[in-house]
Amino acid sequence: MTCTTMEEASMTERLTDLPNIGATCAERLKAAGITTFAELAAAGSVGAAIRIRAVEGDDGPCRSLLAGLEGAIRGIRWHDIPKPERDGLWREYRRQAEAG
Repeated sequence: MTCTTMEEASMTERLTDLPNIGATCAERLKAAGITTFAELAAAGSVGAAIRIRAVEGDDGPCRSLLAGLEGAIRGIRWHDIPKPERDGLWREYRRQAEAG
């Protein structure tokens, strides 16, 4: 089952039911303490990426993962997020990662 709306996503218990979240990404989120849509949504894409980075170190999230997390929260494929928005998310992630 793949969720198509925020309401459907909020009812799922499996991160892999969300768009953009495969088994590997779900494991990365789990290692960062995020196991449900509600936890992902509360952290936000940048916050979730920062938490993944805290577990994985400097080799943590890339632009595509960050966009994928944002898309999962919105219920859309990551490439449907306009590039300027994806770039803004990356800038915010880098700002927070450097502030550390």
